[in-house]
Amino acid sequence: MLSENKTAVALGSFDGLHKGHMSVIACALSFKECGLLPLVMLFDSHPLKSLCGKAPAEILQPELRDEILAERGVGKAFISFEEIKDLSCREFFTEILLKKLNAGAVCCGTNYRFGKNASGGTDELSALCEEFGVMLKISPEITFDSLPVSSTRIRQAVENGDIPLANEMLGREFRYKYTVVSGDKRGRLMGAPTINQHFSSNFVIPKKGVYASVTVVDGKEYPSVTNIGLRPSFENEDLRSETCILGFSGDLYGKDIEVRLMMYLRGEIKFDSMENLGSQIRLDAEASEEIYKKTR
Repeated sequence: MLSENKTAVALGSFDGLHKGHMSVIACALSFKECGLLPLVMLFDSHPLKSLCGKAPAEILQPELRDEILAERGVGKAFISFEEIKDLSCREFFTEILLKKLNAGAVCCGTNYRFGKNASGGTDELSALCEEFGVMLKISPEITFDSLPVSSTRIRQAVENGDIPLANEMLGREFRYKYTVVSGDKRGRLMGAPTINQHFSSNFVIPKKGVYASVTVVDGKEYPSVTNIGLRPSFENEDLRSETCILGFSGDLYGKDIEVRLMMYLRGEIKFDSMENLGSQIRLDAEASEEIYKKTR
């Protein structure tokens, strides 16, 4: 058995913790039986921000990413991409994996690239592992609909409102967690109290419309209905997530609340009266409750 301070390092971008990422992490976790500590190597910022000046929109907030990793029992180590982007494959392996992370094993996907200008792949990684006596496990490619699961595909699915596709590739429901801000209390007048949340500027914005959703309050799930957009029935609105939590009553203002999307129900509609809007909200609530029951 190897020393307890040796690690099994999962390598990749891990910007969404989708099924492909989780497969690599599962490989690292499998080395626990050898006495290695599973560890995910994370960058302090997305590599594309350094290489291209702009990072793609987030599909998973860091706070929720850390919660998922903690639930799996895997540690994390942050590395500055700026500091490693010009290292050769050998330098990255010896200076980062061996000296800094104390790797006794490394895990990655079939398309993993490393070293300056992404010059190295799994063949180079395998040769270095053999040279330095480090175990290697390569996760097979994870596909859906005959195409590789990727953060880009998930991002596109979310933006197109295809939440079931995004959720299938994520292996869980697409989610976000933001502070509840003050609303205008209009929902309460219609018998449907809501929570209002604003997205951060670097987060992927789902297609505007109404979604069947799940809201988590103090660890408990509630079926809900979420409207994402500008609420065309009212004037001078900013883009927001507005969620009606079914079967819940209470003040959540100022709290960080997690919302998970299940399915796109309909596009935004401008109603000519509060009564018609209220009737549609009730229909949306019924649809969301049915979807919730089928998925639980």
